[in-house]
Amino acid sequence: MPDPQTNFDLHIEKLVYGGEGLGRREGQVVLVPFVLPGERVTVAPEPERGGVLRARLAGLAEPVPGRVNPDCPYFTRCGGCHYQHASYELQLEVKRSILVDTLRRVGKIEAAPGATVVGEPWGYRNRMQFHLARGLIGLREARSHRICPVERCPISSPRINATLTTLREMIRDPRWPRFVRSIELFSNETEVQLNVLDADRPVARRFFDWCAERIPGAAAGTLDYPAAGFTYRVWNRSFFQTNRFLADALAAEALATAEGERAVDLYAGVGLFTLPLARRCGQVTAIESGAGAVRDLQFNSERAGVPVRIEHATAEMFLQRLSDSPDFVLADPPRSGLGKEVVRRLAELRPPRLTIVACDPATLARDLAALVAAGYRVERLALVDLFPQTFHIETVAHLRRDYAITGTSPDSMIR
Repeated sequence: MPDPQTNFDLHIEKLVYGGEGLGRREGQVVLVPFVLPGERVTVAPEPERGGVLRARLAGLAEPVPGRVNPDCPYFTRCGGCHYQHASYELQLEVKRSILVDTLRRVGKIEAAPGATVVGEPWGYRNRMQFHLARGLIGLREARSHRICPVERCPISSPRINATLTTLREMIRDPRWPRFVRSIELFSNETEVQLNVLDADRPVARRFFDWCAERIPGAAAGTLDYPAAGFTYRVWNRSFFQTNRFLADALAAEALATAEGERAVDLYAGVGLFTLPLARRCGQVTAIESGAGAVRDLQFNSERAGVPVRIEHATAEMFLQRLSDSPDFVLADPPRSGLGKEVVRRLAELRPPRLTIVACDPATLARDLAALVAAGYRVERLALVDLFPQTFHIETVAHLRRDYAITGTSPDSMIR
């Protein structure tokens, strides 16, 4: 039995979803961050937790082509990025491999992205969350609540970084509320919305007035964001895509196979997909469970002059009472995926075309497995790299129903 405290050499077989490299030591899986497929490395083991052996990189015996010097001085300490040590071409190759492997392993589906949609790999984030403690502002360290103070984040937009500089000055002022633990910045590069996410008590109005004095373009409550041919009002608690370069391309890919008279947009948010979808289909119903997003969606629809039927409901509630099938369904669910009930009801309704925008390959594979069992086939698959330098994978899966399976209950379709 080898000494669990002693450094050892390891061959990295592949990267797995989550940003770590996988190797094996005497048959046991070892997970190591900041490595690349094919590398031989020396690692230092960490205390084993939950039967999983993790280690940290202690040395590079055989680096592979594609390894680069990270541009960020906080990389490997800050927990926000995972792939800055890889060239962007290699990052995309790794993500494609992880997506294909996950679909095969979890969903027993053989499919590969036919297209990879990319934008600028740096300065792309329009929304960032920063943490505060002991007069410091920054991002959390990997797998920790400790703060890594940052002066500039290279994946954040110029306006986000400019605002961060101002905030670093403001927190040294006695007027700064020391009980604020977390804030969020959201910007359209003209305005900046500042949201207090975590505080021990309510923040006084004078704090936001002060921010408006110090931060150029400070927006209160809502912010207008141009994308996909429309302008969207976004409330400070409403979700909006965080890649400022790819919102248009994501919407275009999500609607690439949309057709028919009647369409449904599940998890519609403020309407990023809903409004352009209404230009393609005669009647669109948008489903959203968040009250603030519903108000934004109603406002955005009316301002654009695009009629949309809006329902304030969960996807499960809406589909349960839907009696006939639409021609096209678009779904952009949270990380947890569509889930058992939504998949079951879609399998019963059998819309001819269905598109899923997914931010987790494992839940996508699970949902696709059940839908394929219900008679759908994956007609088109695209990887949209919304989060360069990180392990996150955004996938758009276009499905077509070719036939109906008889004698199969919806329950048996859920794995």
